[in-house]
Amino acid sequence: MPDQTPRTTVDRVDEVGVHLSAGEDLVVDVLFDGRRIWSFWTVRDTRLDGGVLLAEWPSMLKRFLKGTTRLSVVEHVTGAVAYDAEVRLGDRDERIAVVDATGRPLSIDKSNRISTMFDTRDEEHVKPLLDSTEQVLAALHDAGVEAFPAYGTLLGAIREQNFIGHDNDVDLGYVSRHTHPLDVIRESFRLQRALREQGYAVDRYSAAAFKVDVVEADGGVRGLDVFGGYFLDGRLYLMGEIGTPFQEDWIFPLGTCTLAGRTLPAPARPEKLLEATYGPGWKVPDPAFHFETPRTTYRRLNGWFRGGRAMRNEWDRRFSMLREKLPTGKPSALAHYVAEQEPDLARLVDVGAGRAVDALWFARQGVPTLGLDFAWGAANAVRRTVDAEGVPLELGWMSLNEPRSVMAWGARVARFEERPVLMANHLLDAVDQLGVESFVRFARMSLSGGGRVYADFYALQAGEDRYVPQGRTDWIRPKRAEDVADALERSGADIVHSTQVEATTTRREFAVADRPVARLVGEWRK
Repeated sequence: MPDQTPRTTVDRVDEVGVHLSAGEDLVVDVLFDGRRIWSFWTVRDTRLDGGVLLAEWPSMLKRFLKGTTRLSVVEHVTGAVAYDAEVRLGDRDERIAVVDATGRPLSIDKSNRISTMFDTRDEEHVKPLLDSTEQVLAALHDAGVEAFPAYGTLLGAIREQNFIGHDNDVDLGYVSRHTHPLDVIRESFRLQRALREQGYAVDRYSAAAFKVDVVEADGGVRGLDVFGGYFLDGRLYLMGEIGTPFQEDWIFPLGTCTLAGRTLPAPARPEKLLEATYGPGWKVPDPAFHFETPRTTYRRLNGWFRGGRAMRNEWDRRFSMLREKLPTGKPSALAHYVAEQEPDLARLVDVGAGRAVDALWFARQGVPTLGLDFAWGAANAVRRTVDAEGVPLELGWMSLNEPRSVMAWGARVARFEERPVLMANHLLDAVDQLGVESFVRFARMSLSGGGRVYADFYALQAGEDRYVPQGRTDWIRPKRAEDVADALERSGADIVHSTQVEATTTRREFAVADRPVARLVGEWRK
């Protein structure tokens, strides 16, 4: 039986975090009223503060920390209780409830994101996920690849024959028989099309990984991730985190494993893959595990497969706390300007729609509107509103870093019966030069039959070579107005309007003080 004497001393818990002393680095769980909410390593995840260590509350958890709870700090492996007391955080009297809008319990995962975990789901809830796991594995097999549970799902199957309680999704992997990254990419997109043809909702992470959305019994959506990989020069590269010397006979031929009573395929030597993933200590549970991907592996996987993901994580994090809330902000100044300049507007395309505030405003006025963005979840609440209200708004995914999505949408918009108008509100100042060029390409394709593009963006000031981000403005990449105008003109557009306008934004955290905003209007003539 593990020693129940705690090796961690908690001095106090307050609105800032957990203040503690620790003689060694070990993982502890923080429980509210008996339920695990968060886990951290006592040295790795803390900093010195007033002579003791401080584990600050994760940012995504702070909004819940108003009220009282029975708070326990428990060493994860031994179960030793380092702290157990009734605490009050903030000035409210009610019990702290870390739940989503529908009442589903939430916890912090190993990446400090908040989600529903398997330890709060019963058999009825996870059955659709297990069913879909088997079905997706079968569909991938029929499409020509030999897929198997990977990462946390494989770890749970081998170590516990079940889902890991502190995990929140299903990971699948496959090792392609191709040996060139381009062939691996083509295969991954082929697999995505095969799944979509079977009715699955698929969201792509990178050129060799995508997510399949599965609806659970209570309506919650759980992600099923599919990671592609391949062998190159005696090394296994598996999307996400793995690039290591590996033998092919450790993968093929596939064997089997057991997950929650289901028999699923598995690598021939699953322990070898788990050691490559989690290190030699993979058998010891760690709800606060952090991947330490070697820089060489990270750079190779980026270069081969993640070119279209630039800034995706940053924008997903910005929108993560807002995507389920219907936006209440007012339409942008650019939206009002477009409406004034285009009184007979027949079709609008909002590129970089974000939470779709402007797109929804136009659609509610009866204007058929297409909103495009690469942060797919940002407009979740608006999607539900569209379904409920029946407004003429379509929301789609497009990444300016992925030429295939730019060209596909450009070709589609060019075929609209109505002459479209394009607008981009603070899009060009959120992308790099490749993003600007891709946007211009999209505009040229979309407006090949004639039409205008309207763009507002933060501009570099006279004599300014670059912008140094300050505080929460690290997303800003101001552009020279003349450079953007030149790019439009080189693509065949006439600049019919160029001015500087007052800075406006629908969200204060995206605002930049004392920064000029350029407004350009380009026109392609028939």
